[in-house]
Amino acid sequence: MKQQLKQHIEKTIALSDREFDFVFSHFDQKSFLKHQFIIQEGNYAHNDYFLINGLVKSSHIGEEGKEHILQFGTENSWVSDPQAYHTHAKATLNIQCLEDTQTYLISFQEKEKLCADLTKMEKFFSKKTSLEQITLQRRILCLISNNAQNRYEDFLRQYPNLIQRIPKTMIASYLGVSRETLSRLSHA
Repeated sequence: MKQQLKQHIEKTIALSDREFDFVFSHFDQKSFLKHQFIIQEGNYAHNDYFLINGLVKSSHIGEEGKEHILQFGTENSWVSDPQAYHTHAKATLNIQCLEDTQTYLISFQEKEKLCADLTKMEKFFSKKTSLEQITLQRRILCLISNNAQNRYEDFLRQYPNLIQRIPKTMIASYLGVSRETLSRLSHA
């Protein structure tokens, strides 16, 4: 599993074995059970999580009590509440496990120390943040400019292996459609 994180980082920057051992010393490992929250709205989000395996959803509960799913996280992805993590404020997102999930986590303080001591990692985290912003921008543009059919097709392109792992009600929430509309879209 340690090798999985190394391979992920080395897609962006090169690390010697010694450098990676130093990087890895800043991470902790934590497992979560299905339905367990990694981050819960109203609590602090002290860590950024790299998913070794498992599946999570990142969501927000609106004033009317409706869940709005922002994204899904799968193996080799990072999850957190970025606003809460970087500003040390309380989380506005819920990150909940849809399957048993194993993670490596890094606290904000450890990340800051790591980047100060090994500037290559600052480049890695900067690139990671840029890619997350691009993904979020695409998601927002898809929601505001595409019809339901196009949003569904975009979901299938972005998450081709999740259609069997996620309940249809959650896919509908992600797409911003009713369960009935999703049923029509999937049969179109």
